[in-house]
Amino acid sequence: MKQRWFERRTTGAVLLIVAVLAWRQSALACDLCAVYMATEQRESRMGVFAGLAEQYTHFDTVQHAGEEVPKPGERLQSFITQIVAGYSFTPRLAVQVNIPLIARDFRRQHEDGFVSGDESGLGDLSLVAAWTAYTNVSENMLSRLTLLGGLKLPSGNSRRIKEELVETHEHESAIHGHDLALGSGSVDGILGAQLFWAWRRAFLAGGLQYVWRTEGDFEYEYANDLMWNGGPGVFMLLGHNYTVGLQAELTGESKGNDTLAGMKESDTAITSLYMGPDARFTWGTSLGANLAVDLPVLQHTSGLQIVPDYRLRAGFTWRF
Repeated sequence: MKQRWFERRTTGAVLLIVAVLAWRQSALACDLCAVYMATEQRESRMGVFAGLAEQYTHFDTVQHAGEEVPKPGERLQSFITQIVAGYSFTPRLAVQVNIPLIARDFRRQHEDGFVSGDESGLGDLSLVAAWTAYTNVSENMLSRLTLLGGLKLPSGNSRRIKEELVETHEHESAIHGHDLALGSGSVDGILGAQLFWAWRRAFLAGGLQYVWRTEGDFEYEYANDLMWNGGPGVFMLLGHNYTVGLQAELTGESKGNDTLAGMKESDTAITSLYMGPDARFTWGTSLGANLAVDLPVLQHTSGLQIVPDYRLRAGFTWRF
């Protein structure tokens, strides 16, 4: 009797362990399935897609040659709205157009005191192609590498750049004409790459973009610009139809001094690094959205420049 009771208990324990292990393997597989739905299938889905992105930047700190200097009264607020429309021809190849709408509100120093103003309108639009060069999916891991290439076209108003021709160091402002211009008047090249890697619920995502500049209006040429972002994250919620992830993201930029009529400007170079959270959300294979905060941890400038105190970014993409 005791032997049968022991056998039943032993059999029950074994079945319980097997059930738990099976549930755990099923849960892990389900996690990867949800991650796959949130990334690979959404990115490779063919057809039309559209999106909207917003970046707000608040400038209230002035630097001279990388050192913060007191310069009360000057401020700049920048709103950049990006309208995105594109088409995925194959699971690996897509093209998109980015249409920026820019609004800038500022207060800066002039010879007669402080002057307030604003500048708004269409910026320089971009045409970009994306090619998924590598994709790998295993039992617990997903990885993808996407390469980008395109052109930035001179659709934005560049009239503010003309201020660089008459700028003097007397009563110099930290907000320059090149900061307020909506466009450059140049055709520039864009190269970049995006990497996504996930293991179960953990992921690593990042990107790199290089903008090769040419001479634009008023013989002004913005310096080539290197931008990057990336960091680790975790999917906190995973379902068959949705995901919620949180990433600790680093974003940075390195840009040299611009040139005017072939001569180097002394107040346009910047190297910066930001850190902050980036919350991500997906719904099925159609909707992707994010909300991010960027706080500066390193900013080094040449000359006298106003630099960001923080940035807020948000956006969404819908695949039809």
